Amino acid sequence: MTKEHANWSPYDNNGGTCVAIAGADYCVIAADTRMSTGYSILTRDYSKICKLADKSYMASSGFQADVKALQKVLSSRHLIYQHQHNKQMSCPAMAQLLSNTLYYKRFFPYYAFNVLGGLDSEGKGCVFTYDAVGSYERVGYSAQGSGATLITPFLDNQLKSPSPLLLPAKDAVTPLSEAEAVDLVKTCFASATERDIYTGDSVEIIILNAKGVRSETEQLRKD
Repeated sequence: MTKEHANWSPYDNNGGTCVAIAGADYCVIAADTRMSTGYSILTRDYSKICKLADKSYMASSGFQADVKALQKVLSSRHLIYQHQHNKQMSCPAMAQLLSNTLYYKRFFPYYAFNVLGGLDSEGKGCVFTYDAVGSYERVGYSAQGSGATLITPFLDNQLKSPSPLLLPAKDAVTPLSEAEAVDLVKTCFASATERDIYTGDSVEIIILNAKGVRSETEQLRKD
């Protein structure tokens, strides 16, 4: 085996950061639009957010080729579900499907780190956070990707939800209003961009609530 073959990997990490925040009646999902490999920027305008259903959006960082493959599998599985049940999947059902899909490939995983955000059947915001092999948890907020180590402690400080071990169990939704949550997300990305070379260019923000879905874009620094 030649030396270059010995170092070859089927994976790459294209960087980028994803954040989601669940509120009492809304959900905010955001990701930056920079896609990199090593010290090169491949594009400054790549959306890392995918619509899986009317009330489920997935933001993914990691290896974007694996992310695309994962999105295709979820899309086709959701189509089959719609034909069989005459309705779209709820966000918690989509969360379980994503977990199963990742776990099924655990011996040659999708190198994708996902945050799933949306509204549950009661109209409450829900955020699910994942590792690469399908372990997941419903949380009030989450960050994934290259800027997650910078953003998570900041979100912990601002939004720390009560321990899931406390009884009676408290809701894992943030006390912020929708506008405050959107501003907080913008602040997160502005801060992460200062320190993480793989986060930048712009941040795409999807806001879900009872009225529907809207999106915003905020420019970040380009260096």
